[in-house]
Amino acid sequence: MRILVPLACLAALSLGACAVTPPAAGVAVSPPATPQAARAPVTILISIDGFRPDYLDRGITPDLSRLAARGVRAAMRPSFPSKTFPNHWAIVTGLRPDRNGIVSNNMEDPAGKRAKFSMATDDPWWWNAAPPLWVDAEAAGIRSAAMFWPGASVAYGGAREDEWPNDVLGGARPDDWIPYGEAVDESQRVDTIIDWLRRPQATRPTFLTLYFEEVDTAGHRYGPDDARTNAAVAKVDRAIGYLTTELAKLGQPANIVVVSDHGMTPVTADQVIPLSDLASEADGRAVETGVFASFQPLPGREDALAASLSRPRDHVQCWPKGQIPARFHYGSNPRIPAWLCLADPGWRIMSKPPTRPDGGEHGYDNDAPDMRALFIANGPAFRRAKTLPLFDNVDVYALIRRVIGLPQASGKDGKLAPVEGALR
Repeated sequence: MRILVPLACLAALSLGACAVTPPAAGVAVSPPATPQAARAPVTILISIDGFRPDYLDRGITPDLSRLAARGVRAAMRPSFPSKTFPNHWAIVTGLRPDRNGIVSNNMEDPAGKRAKFSMATDDPWWWNAAPPLWVDAEAAGIRSAAMFWPGASVAYGGAREDEWPNDVLGGARPDDWIPYGEAVDESQRVDTIIDWLRRPQATRPTFLTLYFEEVDTAGHRYGPDDARTNAAVAKVDRAIGYLTTELAKLGQPANIVVVSDHGMTPVTADQVIPLSDLASEADGRAVETGVFASFQPLPGREDALAASLSRPRDHVQCWPKGQIPARFHYGSNPRIPAWLCLADPGWRIMSKPPTRPDGGEHGYDNDAPDMRALFIANGPAFRRAKTLPLFDNVDVYALIRRVIGLPQASGKDGKLAPVEGALR
């Protein structure tokens, strides 16, 4: 049997303002519930790969649109190249790819001592040029957790042994991290975040990352304007709604920052530049092809490769790495090959006809409208109903540092000033 207390008296019980008749002798009384301690806000940085800002205007994102309307919205300029790994690393290091070391999704070791970098590479040697946010957070006693983020599974500052089994010695990761697995669905990813936040305060993370790739995958396969891409957008939106619902159930306030790494533009089979039209295999080796092509000259063929790549052509521009336009902030890193050829948006540079004739691509000029990236910020740290002017994605780094309580770091490309208007 429980004692029933008039609702008007609940708030005043501790002050003795309401008299309650004692229970009869021998009647069991349930102990009063222990009030749940008020939770401090956590910060959740969410990436939706390949999500263009204008996807919010299609009427299929009620949850993301609600966060944007009640918080801060903007379009971001990605770093060049507008590829996945360079931009995710730029966001969490505050350095553009030319300085953060992840200059493309595919790279070669200039000394030729390591296997080629791919998006599955976790050898710290490739990542050690710049510490990600969670490393500084952990050093400051801010517990962090990563439910996927490119580079989050890497032991930053560590070193991989040359001999089998190639163990990694030393290095730092978030306190909690999950290695990327595409088979882990959206609900499972959100559930992991919520499970971490159910922990006791001593082991509960306060800075978390979350990543969704489905919009990018659909955009590549079908193009940004296809109904199936819209379905992927709506699916991820539902995952965001599930997250906010579960946070509310938990009584957990959160500063939620939603970003994307780049946009997406449509491509067709008839807009392909043959790789052989740019350079002969006798003169140079293509390191990467696609929306841009990069080349290393073969020994003794430097002048021949330069002569070929310097000729004007339609829909593509080529530069030696030292003459890449300054606005790209790209070309000084030794991992960047000797020549870069960048196609116009919608065009591709390929050695053979594409296996996916029509669809979508990114990696183009980072100032192209279709390459714009998403930014939403919502929570107690942020203003309401605010739209910011276009800013560079490296500035998110400075914003997150402020929100989680880290001092600003010197020597970064990212600055607080362009995004400070988002803060209350």
